[in-house]
Amino acid sequence: MYRNIVLLVSLLLVDLGLAQTPQDALRIGIYIDPPFVVKGSEGYTGVSIDLWERIVSEMEVPYEYVEHSDAISIVRSLDYEELDIAINPLSNSPSRVERFQVSQPFYVSSLGVSTTVNSQSQFQIFINNFFSRDFLNIVLLLLVILLTFGTILWFVERKANKYQFRPGVKGLFDGLWWAAVTMTTVGYGDKAPKTHLGKTIAIVWMFTAIIIISGFTATIASTLTVNTLEADINGLEDLQNIPDIGVVGASDAELFLQKHGLQPAEVYRTPLQALRALSRRKIEVLVSDRTTTEYLIQTNDMQDNIRSLPFTFQKQYRSFIMAKNQPYFNEVNKQLITQIQSVSWEEVLKKYGLDE
Repeated sequence: MYRNIVLLVSLLLVDLGLAQTPQDALRIGIYIDPPFVVKGSEGYTGVSIDLWERIVSEMEVPYEYVEHSDAISIVRSLDYEELDIAINPLSNSPSRVERFQVSQPFYVSSLGVSTTVNSQSQFQIFINNFFSRDFLNIVLLLLVILLTFGTILWFVERKANKYQFRPGVKGLFDGLWWAAVTMTTVGYGDKAPKTHLGKTIAIVWMFTAIIIISGFTATIASTLTVNTLEADINGLEDLQNIPDIGVVGASDAELFLQKHGLQPAEVYRTPLQALRALSRRKIEVLVSDRTTTEYLIQTNDMQDNIRSLPFTFQKQYRSFIMAKNQPYFNEVNKQLITQIQSVSWEEVLKKYGLDE
């Protein structure tokens, strides 16, 4: 009689959603997101996996991992109550707090920007750029300008000053020499106009040359030196001038770019795929979760090719998210707080290189 009453009460609690039968394992939603969820030959590891398994060991309830492709898929499954808990560090938002039960945040992260690093030496870069098409185009344009002004002065001076501006092809060279010497302010004095018109042209050329030489100096300097994006990007406004931005699909970074009117040039399935594209220079910059990016750069030996820039966007507080009527919410939240305040939590973070 007593057993029947206990069984009846248990079934009633299950029907009311206040308890789960031992046979019903908790459905734990995850998606691959290093260093929080990592899939290897021996199963799942990572910060979130370690944290959850420490929590569940105290609760002693059965569970099973259900792998999804991304965060959006997990949130949708929680909405339809096809999952009980999502243990990837999902960012908090007012809409999620309203729709789900959101745990105490256990990690704070932000969005970062990564770009490529030039592995060549400064001397190699200078030599390569010296013989580049861009530099040769600048030199040719400068020669055309010098030849134009030199020819004009030679044409004016060729009769009145035929000893300094000789007739024929030699005179064209004399005009080019005069224009170059005047532009560079060397001032040899071996060639100078004598006519009033020639002197007027010389004055015009002197002031024009000052403007031209200042502009050409800056252009040549930038062409012959490393023109890295790291020096050009200091915040969100600078990203608006970059056409080739990469992002991971269905991520907080993609939503962030859309919110600020930035359209990514390429969308990738995983952070590692995006970093490999960046390393091969298929994109100029990558906007993604800074923690994940830096972890993948280290574990895949990409430090020589990719660098994270020293600024971040949108600080995010990340938590477990549970279905609205999940009866284990209070217990999971209590154990989560206990774990992240323990010494062992620091060991977990250190294990995955997140202790800094």
